[in-house]
Amino acid sequence: MDALRDEAGRRETPAAAAARAGQTAGQDAARRRDRAVRAAVAQGLLDSEPLVCLLDTAGIRASAAALTAAFDAVTAPGTPVLHAFAAKAAPLVPVLRLLAGCGLGCEVASPGELALARAAGIPAARIVLDSPAKTAGELREALALGITVNADNHQELERLDALVAAAPGGPVRSPVGVRVNPQTGAGSIDALSTATATAKFGIALRDPGARERLVRACLDRPWLTRLHAHSGSQGLPLPLIAEGVRELHALAEEINAAAGHRRIDTLDIGGGLPVNFASDEHTPTYAEYAGALREAVPALFDGSYGLVTEFGRSLLAKHGTVLARVEYTKTAGGRRIALTHAGVQVATRTVYAPAAWPLRILAYDAKGTPKTGPPVAQDVAGPACFAGDLLATARELPELAPGDLVALPDTGAYFFTAHYGYNSLPRPSVHGFTADAAGTVRFALARPAQTEAELVAEAGGDRGDALL
Repeated sequence: MDALRDEAGRRETPAAAAARAGQTAGQDAARRRDRAVRAAVAQGLLDSEPLVCLLDTAGIRASAAALTAAFDAVTAPGTPVLHAFAAKAAPLVPVLRLLAGCGLGCEVASPGELALARAAGIPAARIVLDSPAKTAGELREALALGITVNADNHQELERLDALVAAAPGGPVRSPVGVRVNPQTGAGSIDALSTATATAKFGIALRDPGARERLVRACLDRPWLTRLHAHSGSQGLPLPLIAEGVRELHALAEEINAAAGHRRIDTLDIGGGLPVNFASDEHTPTYAEYAGALREAVPALFDGSYGLVTEFGRSLLAKHGTVLARVEYTKTAGGRRIALTHAGVQVATRTVYAPAAWPLRILAYDAKGTPKTGPPVAQDVAGPACFAGDLLATARELPELAPGDLVALPDTGAYFFTAHYGYNSLPRPSVHGFTADAAGTVRFALARPAQTEAELVAEAGGDRGDALL
């Protein structure tokens, strides 16, 4: 790719341009976040709730546009490309609808996620079903609707054999693929590494005899036209992610050579672009990701294969903020503790695995203005009744006081969107926000706060005598 020019007219490399774009995006998002915090206070969002969650809709749209542009820049004209948002990252119908309006489809991994995608109005042709444990009923429904299915293992392929043969009206409308595990190795977070030697997903490609058996399975099934791999996630460097995609492309070439024609026509390369939780900067960028793939697998983008991606965290994380009131402060063992309403229920991974999922914490006063003052080491604790419900330990922040606010940025994926009901703490409300050129912030309720009546109903409140 030719060198570009920066805002001063100087020539810069594509890598430098991508880095600058990520920095600019982060600065813009930080300004919008600060305005939204002030507006949330001024407009009374925290008057009846001590905890609210905010989604920056402009930021979400910008991430979707950046993803699309990054692939457009490296892909041969006319190549079919579907960017399917991983619903598990933010399973909210308004989010799915927003992303659909940006041209994205949806990747689902359960009947519930499929129901959300359909409720959002996403066409079946733009939905991809992945799961390592699909039931026969789930497969039957997907095939009937024309949803793309990625089989996880040989037993599932045998189940699909029967369903395809029994499909009414002839061949199924659904594209069908098979997931492979390239076994390329782990990143820094073992629990999220999907391409290790013993990972539970897909057919392990490097096990003895596995590759030959998989090639034969594809040759024996004319309806099996796709390959799927997911080698990326948080804690994985771009070269390791790219290695998994290179293995997928090589397998497709091997199958097509054995078939004597292009039996495999589409590669689903998954998602898993890591997110920077250490600052507002958006790194790595989608342009850097696409560049790493083009360097490792140049033929991936030559138009020989249609492409599917399944990004989740990288599209939403930077655009979500938890905003919680500080209820009390105290000291123990000489260290200050700020007791807030944000804890394990909205930041489950941080509480249970703080080394892998550290979060930034931003301090605001009761009016929503960023706090200043000398930093003081203090624990920021949540409301749950166990000692480990801590968002941060000995974190250096301006001294917090009752009535102040703490904000947890970068929580738009897998944090407050995946509520954990410890202590029957209710799901908080989620508000999308927009800010116009004049700085006016408008909120739209995307998910209402869970009421006590709804909590009781969910806990079998209408069956109180069932066990007597």
